[in-house]
Amino acid sequence: MTAENIDLSALEELLAQQDEPQLTPEEFKTVFRNHPAGVAVIALEHEGQLVGFTATSVISVSAAPPLLAFSLASTSSSWPAVSEASTLAVSFLADHQDDISARFATSGIDRFADGGWTALPTGEPVIDGAVSWFRARVVQRTPVGDSYLVSLRALESSLTAASARSGTGAGTAARREPKASPLVYKDRTYHRIGDDTTI
Repeated sequence: MTAENIDLSALEELLAQQDEPQLTPEEFKTVFRNHPAGVAVIALEHEGQLVGFTATSVISVSAAPPLLAFSLASTSSSWPAVSEASTLAVSFLADHQDDISARFATSGIDRFADGGWTALPTGEPVIDGAVSWFRARVVQRTPVGDSYLVSLRALESSLTAASARSGTGAGTAARREPKASPLVYKDRTYHRIGDDTTI
């Protein structure tokens, strides 16, 4: 095949896309600041040390199999631990836990020193009083831009743990659990969702 016969249209299209105008980092962040997100603490044990951080990027990916994911900057002090973790816990914070969210978002401190957490039998820390939590296995770490998308398979939840303790089915346990409101983050401010906000 000669050079004249090679179809370069796909390459030319890709190069054109790379040259497209795009949002600045600040413009991009401004859009997402106005998109409310639930607040979670992701925590694990790594080489005998507890590691945890606040995340608003947790998403549901698939119900069958049960997959979720979050993103983490490659420059994060927690990335070295997450890059080697096999399992971790994701605690979805309740609306009175804004102080816990702030603590786990603060650099240079022992985020676990003030308590408010419990280690699961398997070692992962979960936040006491959280709306709910997952214990999950890391299945993939995908580099995306300057971050990693960390994909997880849900192994256990606060609901299944409560069912096991009470010896009841999941539905019964769910009816007995007090209803907690999730902590929401929007435009750099914490918010509550109550019954009065229902449309």
